[in-house]
Amino acid sequence: MTRPRTDHGFAYSRETFQQLVDDTLALAKKMGASDAGAEVSEGVGLSVSVRMGELENVERNRDKSLGVSVYLGQSRGNASTSDFSAAALRQTVQAAYDIARFTAADPAAGLPDAEDLASPEDVARDLDLFHPWLIDAAQAAEVAGRCEAAALSTSKRITNSEGGGCSAQQSHFWAGNTRGFRGGYASSRHYLSAAPIAGRGRGMQRDAWYSSMRDAAEMSSPESVGRYAAERALARLNSRRVPTGEVPVLFEAPVASGLLGSLVGATSGGALYRKASFLLDSLGQPVLAPHVDVREDPHVRKGKGSAPFDDEGVRTRARQVIEAGVVQGYFLSSYSARKLGMRTTGHAGGAQNLWMTSRLTKAGDDLDTMLRRLGRGLFVTELMGQGVNAVTGDYSRGAAGFWVEGGQIAFPVHEVTIAGNLRDMFRGIVAIGADVYNQGSRSVGSVLIDHMKLAGE
Repeated sequence: MTRPRTDHGFAYSRETFQQLVDDTLALAKKMGASDAGAEVSEGVGLSVSVRMGELENVERNRDKSLGVSVYLGQSRGNASTSDFSAAALRQTVQAAYDIARFTAADPAAGLPDAEDLASPEDVARDLDLFHPWLIDAAQAAEVAGRCEAAALSTSKRITNSEGGGCSAQQSHFWAGNTRGFRGGYASSRHYLSAAPIAGRGRGMQRDAWYSSMRDAAEMSSPESVGRYAAERALARLNSRRVPTGEVPVLFEAPVASGLLGSLVGATSGGALYRKASFLLDSLGQPVLAPHVDVREDPHVRKGKGSAPFDDEGVRTRARQVIEAGVVQGYFLSSYSARKLGMRTTGHAGGAQNLWMTSRLTKAGDDLDTMLRRLGRGLFVTELMGQGVNAVTGDYSRGAAGFWVEGGQIAFPVHEVTIAGNLRDMFRGIVAIGADVYNQGSRSVGSVLIDHMKLAGE
């Protein structure tokens, strides 16, 4: 992996972190721990925002942490510190040890099995995740200002702004445990955004857009982000409500990624062993429409969800999560896997790069094509509220977007609610567009669902 260097803004070297982890684990064993794991990390960043052409905020962050887990058999204790001195390390390990002494044994507790841990070859896999952006506050303010200015100049109907933003973040870590795992890497994530307001008075409408990449050179230009944010806000002017009914619903690609997120949550170990999921016992069962697949690849270079190993040091693997609508695997950490009588899938810390696709999708299935398939119904571009019940799958969200007639956008819509049940919604996926959008670790095109309840006027 790319090694962090002090001229990239880090105060600590990889070698220092390696020594801190080794010293922490040695202290834990000396105190009598049967097993232990430790991780040390450092993050550095700059965030700048402007509003109406004026500098609004400049924030710098620098944080560091060392965490240790101590096991006495199957009793576990955790402690952390931001002080890397020898005395602080001893106190932190002692605190974790003392917590473990007074914690009841948990049959599922423990480090991952040695055969599941990433090998030195796995750890050495270069995923190209570290691209530091050497930008100072003045330069970041200039980038944020260009983004906002492009939005404001798009139309005279853009009357105000919630601001433009620019952020550069980078971090590195090293982790290890007493079963032989050692590994870590540096990574970066950069961001720019604009949030313009169109119209005046009660007719005002706000929208926003952003670009985020590990390599700042691959982000969209500030001008294109600003203009697109403005175009989205302008398109929402003169919004109205629509009658209550049951209609097909097309989720815009950035919004559709939330559906994939709900799927991941419902098939994750924590929800499954607590029996707090509407997809209990779904392994080998159809949960999506039969033309839909979900695949995962944690080894995509520069991927936002890429990692050679998970938060426990377990190796990651590419796999088919859903095949022809049928669940092929859950998202399990070592702990949740043991609770379920299964084996870890390398997902301590969550899912990696996911793609939800349809076997019916053709290369030319852009948004216009998807609108034509929608025919008459609601095109959703924004969701509000947290109305998703993970236990039952009941789904009810405030929504805004556009009413579509004859496959064409007729007028903007606001103040409506869409409702259904995720189990029915997943099985009711009619089509997925080729207009794929990446939202963090999830990538999906626009998603058309056959019907949902619409509460309007």
